[in-house]
Amino acid sequence: MDFYYTLIFTVFPYLCLTTFVVGHGYRYVTDRYGWNARSSEFLEKKALFPGTVLFHWGIVFTFLGHAGGLLIPQRVFDLFGIDSQAHLTIAYWSGLAVGLAAFFGVLLLFRRRLTHPRIQSVNRTNDTITIGALFVVISTGLFNVIFGHYNVLYSVAPWIRGIVTFTPDAMLMKGVPLSFKIHVIAAWALLAYSPFSRLIHIWSLPLTYFFRSHILFRRRVPSQ
Repeated sequence: MDFYYTLIFTVFPYLCLTTFVVGHGYRYVTDRYGWNARSSEFLEKKALFPGTVLFHWGIVFTFLGHAGGLLIPQRVFDLFGIDSQAHLTIAYWSGLAVGLAAFFGVLLLFRRRLTHPRIQSVNRTNDTITIGALFVVISTGLFNVIFGHYNVLYSVAPWIRGIVTFTPDAMLMKGVPLSFKIHVIAAWALLAYSPFSRLIHIWSLPLTYFFRSHILFRRRVPSQ
């Protein structure tokens, strides 16, 4: 049993991380002009807007919440007067809000891709797999928030930090509920698959947009 836990919760995450890093490098070298989100906005815009807004805001804040809640040890929160119970309460309500946004966003995007003829005409198997994988990760995460009620601060969180610091302890995942294990495994698998999907566009986020100079438009009035 310990062997299988080591395989799933130590070897598998590092395989996914290696694929993530090497895959992005390979994709950049071999498919630089395909490094984009393959946006279908020009084909259909009305149904895209609500889904993409909900999904992107939900997934961005979900990622930030996971990073802050799992990578920062509880003892750091204790220094600021946030005990484990308060930490879990904050995580629950914030996770519920952003999880619902991401869930309904990905549902709308999935529905749009399956029901709009113009989108179906350019849809690829890769696109369906990507959005399906996102749905699995998001829905299992939301399920854990609503029905899980499991304290991850002393099991999943230190295990994640161990992966990051190269000191993993797969045995920390032994007592974790099955739904949390599925969520974690699906998230690692999606991470490994992302270099070969449209998800690579996260690295093309136009952050320089916020710092560029203003563009001035002057109206030219023809002389009489």
